[in-house]
Amino acid sequence: MTYLDFEKPIAELESQIRDMKNLESGDELNISEEVTRLETKLDKLLRETYSSLSPWQKIKVARHPNRPHFPDYISAMITDFMPLSGDRNFADDAAITGGLGRFKGQSVMVIGHEKGNDTQSRIKHNFGMAKPEGYRKAIRLFKMAEQFDIPVITLVDTSGAYPGVGAEERGQAEAIARSTEACLSLKVPLVSVIVGEGGSGGAVALAAGNRILMMEHAVYSVISPEGCASILWRTNEKAEEAATALKITAQDLLKLKVIDEIIPEPVGGAHRDHGKTIDALGKGIDQALTDLSALSADKLRELRREKFLNMGNVGL
Repeated sequence: MTYLDFEKPIAELESQIRDMKNLESGDELNISEEVTRLETKLDKLLRETYSSLSPWQKIKVARHPNRPHFPDYISAMITDFMPLSGDRNFADDAAITGGLGRFKGQSVMVIGHEKGNDTQSRIKHNFGMAKPEGYRKAIRLFKMAEQFDIPVITLVDTSGAYPGVGAEERGQAEAIARSTEACLSLKVPLVSVIVGEGGSGGAVALAAGNRILMMEHAVYSVISPEGCASILWRTNEKAEEAATALKITAQDLLKLKVIDEIIPEPVGGAHRDHGKTIDALGKGIDQALTDLSALSADKLRELRREKFLNMGNVGL
């Protein structure tokens, strides 16, 4: 388990519990009451800590390396998944993965970012930062889903699109814009979920859906706090202040009507219990698809358009 800096008291308690359990099994001492007391204390501490996270702390949770990744969601929620590769133009971008499968028996197209979970896979997936060919692959899959009248689910988890020279030369901004346009013009239901980091246009390109769900401790922003601080204050030391000002948390974004629903995470964050996290997300997606299934293609597009035109109009 990787512990964040504000989780030091939690780490110490869990270490004590592990030591006592090992002692109990090795020396056959009856210390179950003490273990139970510590576990109760741990549960209370986790609830108190995670119920009052600052925006900066939520960013750290959203970036936690042990959070569920795209393959975890696919293996648990989607059956008969068939990955589809390439943009049919330049290359296959591993930062964005997509394919056909079945969600609760219904055919769906699933597209999402993949950051990787160790050094080798992070390099392979470019830390979830897609290049133009990644967004063009997404566009191809959007069009395929529309052609066969299949709902689309997108899972967003990226710090932003790749800013490299090659990506810019191949039309990064244009690819992001066209991917966003493809989302908005889809004639089938589109349910988008911010599962970790939703960074800049690289996230919006897959998240312009009819329903936008967001995990409880995920973040969604036009720019990273570090990037914002470096522009406004010329220093990364102001990143924590920028995180608060940007209103990046699910709770803030629900009030601003940028998202439609918050998916609760287990006590202590999604990284502590993948099963409960994925189960909660599955229920949220299922309800969203059910609500959208009765709408015509024209109505889906109309409501999606109205949704984004009205964003931010909350009487502030």
